[in-house]
Amino acid sequence: MLDTNLKILNQLLPKLKKEGIKNFINGKQLKASSGNTFETHSPVDKEFIAKVALSDEKDIDQAATAAMTAFKSWKKMPHQERRDILYAIADKIEEHADKIAVLESYDTGQPIRFMKKAAVRGAANFRYFADKVIDAPNGLSTPDTHHINYTIRQPIGPIGIITPWNTPFMLSTWKIAPALASGCTVVHKPAEFSPVTASYLVKLAHEAGLPKGVWNVVNGFGEVAGKSLTEHNDIKALAFIGETTTGSLIMKQGAPTLKRVHLELGGQNPIIVFDDADLDRALDTAVFMKYSLNGERCTSSSRLLLEKSIYKDFVDQLIKRVQNITVGNPLDPTTEVGPMIHPTHQEKVLSYGKIGKKDGATLAVGGGTPDHLTNGCYVNPTLFINATKDMRIAQEEVFGPFLTVIPFDTEEEAIEIANSVKYGLTAYIWTKDVGRAHRVAHDVEAGMVWINSQNIRHLPAPFGGVKHSGIGRDGGEYSFDFYMETKNISVALGDHTIPQLGKK
Repeated sequence: MLDTNLKILNQLLPKLKKEGIKNFINGKQLKASSGNTFETHSPVDKEFIAKVALSDEKDIDQAATAAMTAFKSWKKMPHQERRDILYAIADKIEEHADKIAVLESYDTGQPIRFMKKAAVRGAANFRYFADKVIDAPNGLSTPDTHHINYTIRQPIGPIGIITPWNTPFMLSTWKIAPALASGCTVVHKPAEFSPVTASYLVKLAHEAGLPKGVWNVVNGFGEVAGKSLTEHNDIKALAFIGETTTGSLIMKQGAPTLKRVHLELGGQNPIIVFDDADLDRALDTAVFMKYSLNGERCTSSSRLLLEKSIYKDFVDQLIKRVQNITVGNPLDPTTEVGPMIHPTHQEKVLSYGKIGKKDGATLAVGGGTPDHLTNGCYVNPTLFINATKDMRIAQEEVFGPFLTVIPFDTEEEAIEIANSVKYGLTAYIWTKDVGRAHRVAHDVEAGMVWINSQNIRHLPAPFGGVKHSGIGRDGGEYSFDFYMETKNISVALGDHTIPQLGKK
């Protein structure tokens, strides 16, 4: 299977290296207006992938203008036609799923075992929101004595979408599919560390029949292209997935134009295991939710809170599991953890090994780089035990294969530890006590809670966090609340009293 994936890569890579990655504006591939480019390299082996358009405010303006022009017709397209186009995009994704997965894996370092599922999930996102196109404008009927009131939802306008470098393909579809379904147009700026699949995806969308200008992609750095997108007058809302500090900056940049923002930000999520839990399943969840996707996801359970009565036995089993995790080339289906996205991020994750030791926690597994993998951005799966809630490794988002274990005595202490960070994205609770499960779920400060489960994404359910983990919700009807405006229409029945002024 590795040979098959390498064969696909070797078919695709020469063209990328030769042609580079251009912007996609108004249905055309274009160089940056300045002619400038930057290089992107693979974290797998640090090899050159392509030159990428280095865009500035002129490119953003061109894309925003195209999106505004296309919005006038796209928002009025009959829902059956818009639905059929989204279905066709989903078909294209599935047709090219193997290529998308290989490109995503080589571009980001994410293991192919997860990227194949992510590509298929991207198609599912488009199909789900295609089915919701007809419902998107729906509102409420709120009749009064003398009036009939009803609400409708209408697309807000061109949307700016800024996506991160961790699983960028799937996360792009999470944002773009509902935006298009609602009748909005899009200007998408991918993360500069992982631009490859965004370019591939927008081309597939246009092959599927998407009208020009409806979906535009502009590459570049956040400081210039991202800032210009956030500040542009024609962009009516900005959806961002990424780091909390950047999210705060985006709010400031969008404030002068009163831009609506949806921010999906960082996390330091707890998994709380009580002594009555199904410990085998809890162990599976603890390992999977931290070390899958290289630990580079906002919903990963970075802090493992263990009741003291089960602490030693659970940790003993955990150490064995973490020691057995396979680190290697992400294109190999046997690989469980691949390289970090970039050398700078590799350095960051490694630095927390030193921080954990300095804080006084016990390094049980990992903490360095694999001896057999010297060319890429690899980090050994790392496990710290005997930590406390105030340590930096328990407070700050490491965003890598790095787990911190903290003991607790009581339910109240577990909740206190869980809530002791500035983040509030997810929490995972393991117990067979139904009452306790609900009590803790109500009291933990998180936008999403899973009880006796890992993170299972249900598309109609709301996705988002509280505190420094974000603003707003994705999923089902919640997505349309962001991408659409609610309008109330009041119709008089003809017999209500109208006050009279100036009549003698």
